[in-house]
Amino acid sequence: MSNFLKKTLITGAVSIALLTTSIGFAKVAPKDVLTNYSNIAHAGFEDSLITAKALQKAVNTFVATPTEINLNAAKKAWLGARSPYQQTEVYRFGNAIVDEWEGKVNAWPLDEGLIDYVDSGSYGKESDENPLYTANIIANSKLKIAGKDVDASKITKELLQDSIQEADEIESNVATGYHAIEFLLWGQDLNGTKAGAGARKATDYDTKNCSNKNCDRRGEYLTAVTDLLVDDLTWMTKQWAKGGDARKAVTSDTKKGLSTILTGMGSLSYGELGGERMKLGLMLHDPEEEHDCFSDNTHNSHFYDAKGIQNVYQGSYTRVDGTVVKGASISDLVAEKDAGIDKELKSKLGSTMEKMSVLVKTAEGGEAYDQMIGEGNASGNKKVLDAVNALTAQTKVIEKAVNTLGLSGIEFEGSDSLDSPSKVGG
Repeated sequence: MSNFLKKTLITGAVSIALLTTSIGFAKVAPKDVLTNYSNIAHAGFEDSLITAKALQKAVNTFVATPTEINLNAAKKAWLGARSPYQQTEVYRFGNAIVDEWEGKVNAWPLDEGLIDYVDSGSYGKESDENPLYTANIIANSKLKIAGKDVDASKITKELLQDSIQEADEIESNVATGYHAIEFLLWGQDLNGTKAGAGARKATDYDTKNCSNKNCDRRGEYLTAVTDLLVDDLTWMTKQWAKGGDARKAVTSDTKKGLSTILTGMGSLSYGELGGERMKLGLMLHDPEEEHDCFSDNTHNSHFYDAKGIQNVYQGSYTRVDGTVVKGASISDLVAEKDAGIDKELKSKLGSTMEKMSVLVKTAEGGEAYDQMIGEGNASGNKKVLDAVNALTAQTKVIEKAVNTLGLSGIEFEGSDSLDSPSKVGG
């Protein structure tokens, strides 16, 4: 065979290979889907870490110089840190390493009287369920937890993490993470379902002009809890890096790995976001059930939770610096098996994002999420319910995707607010 003919045949083969790839005939390797899923996780947690470090810097500046300007800068940094983190929540339910860790950084709701002073008229003075309901760590250098004396004379990362977080095995004893920081920056939101967020003053940290006492310890707490958030996010980012335990766990078994992805998508979509975070609060018309309740940032938290689900399905994540992490996806695998199901799920995910965008626009227009779920607010209630219904609808198609890929044994998180509304007390 002549060299010319060999070159012609090779060139033709390459052309055909490129053609089949471009028109979608090439098979997507599940291992590539799992690798890209891990890459997106690493990028999301790394962005969370980057923005938490920016928050840490702003907090340190504020504690050193407690002015209203510096307090507002710290609040802005907190808000900026929430967006990338919320997009990682889709990694919770299928990945045990994430789910077991998540309570350190995003547990809610919290009994804020554990941490600092509260308005007893609205908060109450005691709780039958929680002996530490008004323990007020900031005001008390000695605590009794589970019958044992705890030295809280210095508020450190170790004290918060080892002795206070979920003390007495009570989930609402939240001493660490985003929401503890949120409370320390904003204070209680005493407005119920009326306009307004928390209104803590910078003088709560000003040792020379102190309001509400214990300004030095309050600064100690805020600094320690923010440092701890950075530590926790540093650890989780490493778990998704090359060679990290989370990455190895999800990529070691293809079938289990794909099941992990879809479990996270379906559980966050239905039981957690659609149910516990949205439908429950709507049924009770209770602002205590909103996710970012001190800052009135709940609309953004819900939006970015939903965005995280869409990211994972489509295999694409836009980082805080504008770069995009993109690769093989669950969508690609589903499309190979049934293009109709893939198209339907993309459409449902898009519809959910549209409904979430309505919540964001409404909040940016002056009506916060806690007002939307207020009793008698028919318009606001409908906007929230529309988003819940969209999440429920997309979950049904996620179930179709599970079946399309021939996976079994997958159970999504549920919620009484969706599955058994009559069990939810008003």
